[in-house]
Amino acid sequence: MPRAVCRGKFWGVAAIYQWLLTALREEFEPVRLMKESPRGTVELVRHRASGRWFVLRRFRGSAEVYRALLGFECPNLPQVLETASRGEDNLVLEEFIQGDTLDFLLRGGRFSPRETRRVAGQLCRALWALHSLGAVHRDVKPENVILRGGEAVLIDFDAARLHKPDHRADTQVLGTTGFAAPEQYGLSQTDGRSDIYSLGILINVMLTGEHPSRHLVEGRMGRIVDRCTHVNPQRRYKNVLRLMEAL
Repeated sequence: MPRAVCRGKFWGVAAIYQWLLTALREEFEPVRLMKESPRGTVELVRHRASGRWFVLRRFRGSAEVYRALLGFECPNLPQVLETASRGEDNLVLEEFIQGDTLDFLLRGGRFSPRETRRVAGQLCRALWALHSLGAVHRDVKPENVILRGGEAVLIDFDAARLHKPDHRADTQVLGTTGFAAPEQYGLSQTDGRSDIYSLGILINVMLTGEHPSRHLVEGRMGRIVDRCTHVNPQRRYKNVLRLMEAL
């Protein structure tokens, strides 16, 4: 969907928000509510003309990462097609990823080391793309990973933020207990190493079904998880490329 343009110039923020609201009402129809939380809703919608399905997010907070991803293409991230904000109210239209969440698949059993390395490697590529934009996901967990065939896609950037070098800590504490890095609780500012921490937890859960504090996977993968989840970010992998090499 193209950006709203008026006589060769972009409309104001409020006009773009209203334009998108109108387009959504006239050109799309709701299919089902996928998720609801105090911050907003996630809805599956259908484009009437083409029949294609999309994800519509309505939430309060910062949409800075969605704006950074607008038009950005990576096979391991959903494509953000349109975004508009009015104050703290945000609308985001994005690609619908069809597949099963990692959370759903883990209910049927654990992943093999080979499968885990493949999925983790693809998530590293997704995170590398985000980190290259200066963004930190901050909520890497089984519910936010969809397996589309043999491809892992990292979704949901509602908790994501852009790294700000001049800040000592995040302005808002967000994340999921058990997966969030210690610094996400106000100890310091998050960066790419915070996502590495969460990915380390995820790797261990895929292999053992448990948090590493309860059962650390054995062998080389255990050493990788241990380094990913070190309390001190400086002792984790420097970036996801180093983690990919280790995997």
